[in-house]
Parts: sequence; C-alpha cells; structure tokens
Amino acid sequence: MRPLEGISVVELGMWVAAPAAATMLADWGADVVKVEAPTGDPNRYTLRHVGQDIDSAPPFETDNRGKRGIVLDLRSEEGKGVLERLLERADVFVTNLRPGALERLGLAPDELRARHPRLVVGTLTGYGWTGAERDRAGYDVSAFWARPGIAAMLNPAGEPPPGIRPGLGDRTAAANLVAGVLAALLRRERTGEGGVVDVSLLRSGTYANGNDLALQNFFGRRGRTRHRTEHESPLYNSYRAADDRWFWLVGLEGNRHWPGVVKALGREDLETDERFATGKERRAHVRELIAVFDEEFASRPLDEWAERFDAEGVWWAPVQTLAEVSADPQAEAVGAFVEQPGMGEAPPLRTVATPVAFWGVDDKPRGGAPTLGEHTDEVLRELDISGR
Repeated sequence: MRPLEGISVVELGMWVAAPAAATMLADWGADVVKVEAPTGDPNRYTLRHVGQDIDSAPPFETDNRGKRGIVLDLRSEEGKGVLERLLERADVFVTNLRPGALERLGLAPDELRARHPRLVVGTLTGYGWTGAERDRAGYDVSAFWARPGIAAMLNPAGEPPPGIRPGLGDRTAAANLVAGVLAALLRRERTGEGGVVDVSLLRSGTYANGNDLALQNFFGRRGRTRHRTEHESPLYNSYRAADDRWFWLVGLEGNRHWPGVVKALGREDLETDERFATGKERRAHVRELIAVFDEEFASRPLDEWAERFDAEGVWWAPVQTLAEVSADPQAEAVGAFVEQPGMGEAPPLRTVATPVAFWGVDDKPRGGAPTLGEHTDEVLRELDISGR
C-alpha cells in the first residue's frame, strides 16, 4: 500500500513548484485532482514559450503524472461552486497562486479554513504572505536564485551571475511544501484540525543558502567564491583529465584525505614538500599545488584516475553530462528514473522519479499527465454534477 492511499488532494497550480509537490503526493498514493483554467497550465506549452514549434512538453508531463485533470472557469460562479464541492471532500489543497489572486477568488487560507476546518492548505508563493512584496511575481530564477543571494555566490565577486537551469529552486520548494503538508496531516490525525502550510521560494532559497548566510550574519561580510585555480582547498576542487573529462575531488577533511590523493598520483614526494606538508601550508600555496595537480591529472584519462582513486580510498565524483546521468548504472540502481505512460496518445516517457523511495512499496507512476480537461466529466459525476 502506498503511504498516502486514501488521501484526497486538490491542486490549483501552474508551472513547476506546486504541480511538482502534488506529483510527489500522487506518486505516493494520493488521489490528486488538478484544476486548470480553460487555457490550461502554461507549462503545457513550455517549449513554445521559448520560440520552439513543438507540442511535446516533457517537463509538464514529469510534474503532472498520475493526476486527474479537470477544467474550471473560476471567474464564473459555477466554476467556483464546483471547486468548493471538491474542497469539501479534500484532505489537502495545494496552490501556487499569489496571495492577492487567492483572496479575489475567496480562496485565502483563513477563508478556506473557516469553511473547511479539517483541510490542510499548502501554499507556495514567491515571496510569502506578509510584507510589502507578497504579490510580486516570483519565479525560480528570481525568488530562489537571485533574491536569496545564491546566484551572487556562484561566481567570484565582480563576475556576472552564471546561467541558471530551470526548475531547481522550484523542486526544492516543492519538497519543502510536501514535508510541511505531511507534518500538517500528522497533526490533524492527533487534533482533528487542519492547518496552513506556507512555503515561499524566497525562504526556501535563504535556507538553501544557509551556510553562506550564517557566515555573513556572524562576520558581517560574505565568504569569497574563488576561481578554481586559487580555490582555498585544492583537495576539494575540480580538475580535468587527459580525455577532457572533468571530475571533482571531495577531500573536505584535508589532513585525512591528503595521503590517499598523493598515493593515487604516485607523487608521495609531495608529502615531504614543505609547501604542502600541512593544511595551513597547502592553503598558503594553493596556486602552486593546484598547478601541480592540473599537470598530473592531465596525464591520464579519467577511467585510469578512477581506478587509482578507488584503490587509495580517494573521495571523488565525475562531472557528468546529462546523457551520462541518464545512463549511470548507480542512478538506475537507486531508482532515479521511471517510465511513465505518455499523455493522451503520446508514447511512454522516461523521466525522473520523486526523490524518496519507500522500501517494499511500488511507487512507480500510476498514470501519465492528463490532457487538458481529460477527467472533467468523471469528477463532476462523482460530485453528482452533470458533465459537459
């Protein structure tokens, strides 16, 4: 039995963050009804938004599998009435509409809780429910990466921010929302009362950036992001092998990991070099040590270094391309990928699994993403309302 069997969820979401949270709940057994406007979730057309004449939308399918999809016009009293009927029988309501939009629809958390005391309301916003900027539009790149200082820390000071891949912050916030919803459901089991789970991209981003913000708050200044040629810990740095493949040494405990690295290099002489004899000296001579490492690592392909590293207990990881990740046997072993049914007549889709496995439970997707309004009549019949 999946852990959330018997839990009913209504999702009023778009793009990634709230839909991704609802997909986790669906994969884990919940019955999720996704409510869309007649025009549909804009993520259905994600590739068209960037100028590609393609109807396929693998990101949408990934973040909406296993749900039942209905279309409601919430500008009409009829549409609002159907949504209210859905919420009467729901355990959880998940949304990433902005506060002002929810208030205009009569769906603000306090209003919902007054009408449905057992309902767990999970809201995911860009900037939260309080403060002057609560209704500012917040996407992953703005409210998670840029505003919380993450983008500013990825490159050395003075360099422009790097390009940001889409959805990373959204899925981080989605996992936070799921954790909060589950905690609220557990509390409801004990008290009989629902509650409000308030997750924002901004607060999720500041939490993710917690190490640097803790140092900033304590010392009153930012840590330094260094170019790899002057990284303060040469044992915790990226290097390129002879076949142009990059890898990362992860010897965070310098004195512990130093002997294995020099043995793998076949450069035990470095242990007696006064410039590198201690962690303090290695930090003082980072440029020289990294230059030595660069020269040595450029002499062999990565597969040979992998054998040497593993033989000496060196902690490391390859910097993989997406194609390599998709073919990674360890990723396959941990269940990182799943095959889900295609949307409508589309072929099956190999995509990412949710990040949690339940031992002894089949948590594979039970269905693909719904086509726009695919289950409207079915759900209306369940509510004893005439379909279209």
